[in-house]
Amino acid sequence: MNIVQTLIGNTFEQGLLFAFLGLGVLLTFRFFRFPDLTAEGSYPLGGAVAAALLVAGVNPFAATFAAALAGALAGIVTALVHTRLRINAIIAGIIVMTAVYTVNLRVMGRANTPLLTTPSVFGDIVAALNAFGLPLRESVVANIAILAVFVAVVAAAMAAFLRTDLGLAVRATGENETMIKALGVDTDWTKMVGLGLSNFLIALSGALVAQNHGFADIGMGIGILVTGAAAVLIGEAIFADRTIGVWIFAAIVGVLIYRLLVVLALYVGLQPIDLKLITAVLLLLALALPRFRHRLRFG
Repeated sequence: MNIVQTLIGNTFEQGLLFAFLGLGVLLTFRFFRFPDLTAEGSYPLGGAVAAALLVAGVNPFAATFAAALAGALAGIVTALVHTRLRINAIIAGIIVMTAVYTVNLRVMGRANTPLLTTPSVFGDIVAALNAFGLPLRESVVANIAILAVFVAVVAAAMAAFLRTDLGLAVRATGENETMIKALGVDTDWTKMVGLGLSNFLIALSGALVAQNHGFADIGMGIGILVTGAAAVLIGEAIFADRTIGVWIFAAIVGVLIYRLLVVLALYVGLQPIDLKLITAVLLLLALALPRFRHRLRFG
């Protein structure tokens, strides 16, 4: 029973940490239709900025917010490279991702920054709740509760934004850029908003993961875009409806299922070095599942 509890606890804790990544990838991958590779740089950028500020003694909440803003800036730079210089979207993301690698090294001053002795968002929230008389301590359960509230708030805010005029313009830019241009919308601006918001969420995930894991590493973003895409596609394969709320909920559930599958793979004996292979297989299955389901239904 203890093993089952550990597996479930790890799945929810890590899944909720990566939920912000899933929401960010969902925004560009599905709503915005922009193949943004900046995520491979903005995710570790979030961890690097948060780590550098925490080591310098900055408040964890301020450090986390600054880290997310740094990610948003990376996304805006990608949008500017794409829109102002007319560089292909994929190439623009690669250029910024490559540049951010050096930025991350400069920010941290080294390849890895330990955070085991620094305050964290989780510790500060637990301490604040203790001050109000709630007898909590830092644990997996406490982290899950904190992250669940964070994810719910961010998901609700994202759903509300996508229903605003600006949010509709961002979505329309992804669906039919020519049409939305004809209506007088500045698509260069909507691309900056969409990529900025996406990478804000992705860097937020990186900052929280670094605090939860106790370190920030220069290589923590390798393959992270595939992880986010796999999670989003898993959610899509399960939920057929495509309203905004369902899209967002599906992305979060997809991340949780992805993390559960990874945990189970490690539990049955696969090694951590096999994780990228596992991710690739899961992504392939998520892409193939709708096609097989369609054939079974009509074949």
